[in-house]
Amino acid sequence: MQPERRRWIAHLDMDAFYASVELLRYPELAGQPVVIGAGRRHQPVLLPDGTRRFARLRDYTGRGVATTATYAARDLGVHSAMGLMKAAQRAPDAILLPVDFDEYRRYSRRFKAAVAEVTPLIEDRGIDEIYLDLSDVPGAQEPLGHDPLGGVRAVAQELRNTVRRATGLSCSIGVTPNKLLSKIASELDKPDGLTVLTLADLPTRIWPLPVRRINGIGPKAGAKLAALGVRTIGELAAQPRATLIEHFGRAYGGWLHDAAHGRDDRPVVTHSEPVSMSRETTFERDLHARADRAALGAIFTRLCEQVAADLQRRGYAGRTIGIKLRFDDFRTVTRDHTLPAPVADAKSIRRAAGQCLKRVDLSRRLRLLGVRVGALARGGSAAPALAPASTHAGGWRAAAAGTSDELPFDAPADAPTDAPGQRRDALGLRGGTQAQAPQAAPVAARAPDTQAPSA
Repeated sequence: MQPERRRWIAHLDMDAFYASVELLRYPELAGQPVVIGAGRRHQPVLLPDGTRRFARLRDYTGRGVATTATYAARDLGVHSAMGLMKAAQRAPDAILLPVDFDEYRRYSRRFKAAVAEVTPLIEDRGIDEIYLDLSDVPGAQEPLGHDPLGGVRAVAQELRNTVRRATGLSCSIGVTPNKLLSKIASELDKPDGLTVLTLADLPTRIWPLPVRRINGIGPKAGAKLAALGVRTIGELAAQPRATLIEHFGRAYGGWLHDAAHGRDDRPVVTHSEPVSMSRETTFERDLHARADRAALGAIFTRLCEQVAADLQRRGYAGRTIGIKLRFDDFRTVTRDHTLPAPVADAKSIRRAAGQCLKRVDLSRRLRLLGVRVGALARGGSAAPALAPASTHAGGWRAAAAGTSDELPFDAPADAPTDAPGQRRDALGLRGGTQAQAPQAAPVAARAPDTQAPSA
């Protein structure tokens, strides 16, 4: 009699990915607290004796945030999205390195290509994590010696070995019957961990964990559960379904009950379409639409060019053009404009985004600027080539004359193209730069990694 076929879903998460890539480049930093999140001015300096001088957190000034940190830095209390000034208080002697998104993307492609040699059923969840369906991988259903889960454990170990051979980096893998549990399991034995669980392991490995470890329970739901005396997943599992529905609604309350009991039938989705693409950047100092119009005009143009390049590279065009502004009082404003037909060229995106800017009061100083293209459709590869930035920058003279072409960030064509005081990053993460404005990291919006309905 053949044993029952098990469903095996793996979640593979690279360990401290950005920091680990940097340690390959600077092996002398192994074991030291290292924080990634600075700009190009914090590049290591090669000294005459062949050693390098690295920037230290204690010397940092500005608004930057930590993109990631090595585990040694995390032990000192530094974590992702923490302000670098705050991080400097906790780990003043930590090494500070700039972000290099191009290098991280290269290693991302490398580890995903290596994994695809083991199984093609891969769901891409970002630059450093993926889901895999191992159910039909040869050997996954077989016991190994006295270990009934030995076959799938061996497959997962081979995945880890394959990633290390291809990249020199470690990863952690959680293997369970579904995506929800595998996401949790991949964190249990980090770094360089391998965790295989069945539903029988729920009481000992999953239920003692805080409810926030379930992907789909955010701060608000977590606080509401805490108010009800529910702090662990086990306490959540002990709640009657009817009670959770009473407090959270039929959809979300029912989902909470299912999640606490490890129920999740979502498939591994091997292909999905993005819903939008965006670029944004935050500045080292607040900029004003009038006093800093040359700098803002250059940044605005470059963001539009970067979004256009992202669209064209992936073969998309979009009809809805949007902007995002964050002011010095931390108020965030968004505006959208829908075009009659999809576009993918920088000039059209900038024109539509400029119309959005006209609908915003720009009297306050700005700390963040972003451009987004949504309502995507295939076909962007046929869009016109990117227009040079100089063709967009002359509108300020027309504005001075009071014409209808005025855009708030337009500047004279001979204005300086350097944007002083800007922090070159995206979503709080520093990126590389180009001559005229920040090289913000691309953001392709996608469905969230959870089946949880809205609370």
